[in-house]
Amino acid sequence: MTAEPSTPLLTPVLGDLYALQVPIPYPMKYVTVLIDRPRGGPVTMIDTALDTPEARQAIEDGLGALGLHWSDVDRVIITHHHPDHYGLAGVVEERSGASVHMLDVEIGRGERYWHLWEEWLPGHLKHMRDHGLPAESLNDMGADNRRGRERVHPATRVQPLREGQHVTLSGLEWEVLWLPGHADGHLGLWNEQESVLIAGDAILPRISPNVGLYAYTRPDPLGDYLQTLGKLEALNPARAVVGHHGPVMEGVQARARELRAHHHERLDFMKAEAARESRSAYDLSLVMFNRELNVSGRRFALAETLAHLEHLRLLGQLYRTWNEARGVWLYHA
Repeated sequence: MTAEPSTPLLTPVLGDLYALQVPIPYPMKYVTVLIDRPRGGPVTMIDTALDTPEARQAIEDGLGALGLHWSDVDRVIITHHHPDHYGLAGVVEERSGASVHMLDVEIGRGERYWHLWEEWLPGHLKHMRDHGLPAESLNDMGADNRRGRERVHPATRVQPLREGQHVTLSGLEWEVLWLPGHADGHLGLWNEQESVLIAGDAILPRISPNVGLYAYTRPDPLGDYLQTLGKLEALNPARAVVGHHGPVMEGVQARARELRAHHHERLDFMKAEAARESRSAYDLSLVMFNRELNVSGRRFALAETLAHLEHLRLLGQLYRTWNEARGVWLYHA
């Protein structure tokens, strides 16, 4: 086994696999980037953080603590396409020639989003407007999306991984899992021998992963996520490496049950609110997230509220009607 690195933000996980906490300008403060440095084998990075000067420096320092440089990275595996996990993938690719890998499901929509961003943004904003976002908020949300896009340096070539495949990390075989909900093609890596799961944002210890319905996502992300929670509960890993508030957590099975109960409570709440008064998803988001939120937070709140409402609609427990006068969808019982 390799010697322990000196930096406190670099945590040994298993054998030659280390978790690096990289700063991000979001409430979570850090995102986990994994670095695998096996002797005589390819160096792998799992997730890459946001493309900011601070993140670049933190990754450079983490690599240095392990006796590595950017050019030593042979392979990058991305858990999902969100900016704080995918942002620097193109930089690593440029500096090292590393191959970049992502679940096949995620390449077709999530990863493609960054290459077609300018074309897709109008549809993304229309989706929000159709569900009640006030016109005066659209410009702010568009600007917020643009800031996020500026922190993503997408890879030029992404190679697909498929559910059920195996990859080698730290001399062990890890099974590729599909854990949708937080992102359509969210990838996990599972080593049964050590009962360790590389979970990304599929499960988190202190917050509920955002499960939102956007213009380019699958139609029922909450339904997907409830199935993912069932899968995590059945796996019952002894430890999981998580994207935020970790880097390592235990009690995954209990946390999966807790998150399922949390979402069912929200579903009951949304069903009762929509039955009480016909409203748009945005109006209902103000009830479900009844607190001050910034532009980004309100976007997440609307998308998450919409995911709950659409799950209920697809189950036949709610309906929606287009209100021509307001130009919005209204949800009702």
